[in-house]
Amino acid sequence: MTGDDDLARLAALVRTIPDFPQAGIQFRDITTLIADAHGFALASDLLAIRAARYRPDVLVGIEARGFIFAAAMARVMGLGVVLARKAGKLPGAVHGVDYDLEYGRDRLELHEGALRPGQRAILVDDLLATGGTLLAAAQLVRVAGGEPAAALCVIDLPDLGGRERLTDAGLPIETLIAFAGD
Repeated sequence: MTGDDDLARLAALVRTIPDFPQAGIQFRDITTLIADAHGFALASDLLAIRAARYRPDVLVGIEARGFIFAAAMARVMGLGVVLARKAGKLPGAVHGVDYDLEYGRDRLELHEGALRPGQRAILVDDLLATGGTLLAAAQLVRVAGGEPAAALCVIDLPDLGGRERLTDAGLPIETLIAFAGD
């Protein structure tokens, strides 16, 4: 069982950079957690334990920091990782989903054939903000024939409403630590 001390240690490893990428934003920089061997192992193990509850067949790592955690989790869980990438980054035939951002649009893509029909996928990203990217990834998994079983992130920014959006869409979400404010 995870103690509050472990989660507090993880939170302390996340660096806050004020006014990035624009004034008024408190950027939660997870690279300091990843650089700490114990912190990275702890976060990856805790995510893997939570993911196992959903009986996944595969992990879907979301570009870019989701790749890091999905790979570490997959190693522990004995699973493969499918990459959900930004548009134009994957060679060959792809499935794609366009989605809205706070200030524009973006696109996620998966290789065609990367998921087998009905395969249970856990979506993995570093941070939950508005939930738009995770909802797009869930849609993409469905388009590719898979079943999005849950989404897991290290950090939740609860004031931005992502958890509610995912819950309203029927996608279970689990996070390790939360930071109030944006």
